[in-house]
Amino acid sequence: MDEILLIQDAQKGDLDAFNRLVLAYQDQVYNQAYRIIGEAEAAADAAQDAFISAYHHLNSYRGGSFRAWLLRIVTNSCYDELRRRQRRPTAPLEPLDDAGEEIESPAWMVDPSDGPEDEMERAELRRAIQHCLEGLNVEFRAVVVLVDVQGMDYVEAAQVIGKPLGTVKSRLARARVRLQDCLKGFGELLSGTMRLSGE
Repeated sequence: MDEILLIQDAQKGDLDAFNRLVLAYQDQVYNQAYRIIGEAEAAADAAQDAFISAYHHLNSYRGGSFRAWLLRIVTNSCYDELRRRQRRPTAPLEPLDDAGEEIESPAWMVDPSDGPEDEMERAELRRAIQHCLEGLNVEFRAVVVLVDVQGMDYVEAAQVIGKPLGTVKSRLARARVRLQDCLKGFGELLSGTMRLSGE
């Protein structure tokens, strides 16, 4: 894929070129949104909004990392969504059983491919990690997702959040310590190679 050529064609109005860029980055953009918001449907909406915004503002792209430019848009979209939620909190519509108790894992949420015990453990570990991520301040969460999940280097992450390199390093260091402390409560889910020192 010649990304630069696709971007130039998209800036000239070539929708097919832009769609190819979307296909190349849709997983990373959705992943970023999901890790910040923590809900699949809201993350999909944020990712879609980010691509629509990127298309409308494509002429403002001035070079550099296109991935960082896209992830900055989706990160800002997530911040907007989280601010909206704080202004208008909602009560989740969890399914209830006959006794009026909340159903922990309704049938429609179960992945049909799940089955083996190791898949269940991986799912529990993913939930534990997501739980710990959600416990972080959103600015810390964004940096962890960019560097540790998306695999960005510090410079690229700094471009995405629009902060100096030192801020990224500082937030990342503090976030990792908080994540480590949180994950200690889930030590039984961590494999021997993933266990934290002293366990």
